[in-house]
Order: sequence, then structure tokens, then C-alpha cells
Amino acid sequence: MSKIARAMYGATNVTWSHEAENDLATVRRFGYESLPLCVAKTQKSLSDDPKLLGRPEDFEITVRGVLLAAGAGYLVPLLGDILRMPGLPPVPAAERIDLVDGRVVGLTP
Repeated sequence: MSKIARAMYGATNVTWSHEAENDLATVRRFGYESLPLCVAKTQKSLSDDPKLLGRPEDFEITVRGVLLAAGAGYLVPLLGDILRMPGLPPVPAAERIDLVDGRVVGLTP
């Protein structure tokens, strides 16, 4: 993470939260510490702060957690307060779609 933060993002240092350190301990315990990284951060900046637009320099990145995507084969360091995936509706839209008299219905709400 330090190499990515310094060389690509322009950060001077990486700080690991207590939760991120615990996550790393779990990753090591399971033997996944050598997996590649897929960093989850704000899309507005190469930092963990959406107010630092573009590629700022001389800032510190805080890793707040690390997710193990063992099936996909990578680790996900979480930077900043981000929404990783929007919430899904309680009922999938596909359940409204049907075929009635040879016509598709339910594509629009």
C-alpha cells in the first residue's frame, strides 16, 4: 500500500487504523498477505479525501479497513468514508417482468 500511495497517489505516508491492523492480522493468519490490492477510495481524488481534488501532493492516507476478496484473489484497502456499493431494493426489478399474451410487461414501473 505504501508503494501505491507514494508513487501513484502522491502521498507522503500511510496510516493504518486499529481496525485495518486487525484486518491485516486476519489476512496474515489465513495466508493471504501476498494478494494484489484493489484500493477502494473516493473517485474525486487520489487521496482518501474527496475535497483534495485530482492528484494532490504531500498528504497522508489513512487505511480504515481491509477486506479480503479471497475468491476474486485480492485485498481491498478501504480509504476514507466511501460508499462501496449502493443499496439494493427489497424486491428485484426482474420480479416485475413477465410475458403476457406474447408481450413483455413490467419493464417500466
